[in-house]
Amino acid sequence: MILPQERDPRFITIRRGGTLTDTNHRLLALWAATCAEHVLHLFEQVNPEDKRPRNAIALTRAWVKGEIPMKVAHQAAFTANAAAKGLPDAAKFAALATGQAVAVAHVAAHELGAAAYAIRAVKASVAEKEQDEMGRKEGEWQRNQLPEAIRELVLDDQKLRNHLCWFVFDC
Repeated sequence: MILPQERDPRFITIRRGGTLTDTNHRLLALWAATCAEHVLHLFEQVNPEDKRPRNAIALTRAWVKGEIPMKVAHQAAFTANAAAKGLPDAAKFAALATGQAVAVAHVAAHELGAAAYAIRAVKASVAEKEQDEMGRKEGEWQRNQLPEAIRELVLDDQKLRNHLCWFVFDC
């Protein structure tokens, strides 16, 4: 469970009573898609014929552009997550990262799930002795991709929810 029991108003859009602007909601989705896409090769190496996770990334970007409704993006999360079933951990976590990324359209706080699963995918793809270092490097790469407008929000969220996200964030 990567979502807190009590929703943070900073991740709820203004029209729903929170403080998140539509612009920042879209930035969160784009950042989540970037994190997931960075590790997508780990899924595609194992299952190159399955396009569901790649499609989830495309649908995330389509939602950001206003080309599809939130419900279509939300449904794609379930489809991407289904692609993870029965796969080795690196591939499974990479697919789950894409599911989390496209779910940001529905619940903005899924942004951290995409990043956390991407880190888990990288860690699962290397030998045990390399996992901590590679996880830190992936987290650093992710933070370097953060747009300035959402940087403080995401970094604070990593601190607050690190315990819910398998302690993958080097806070």
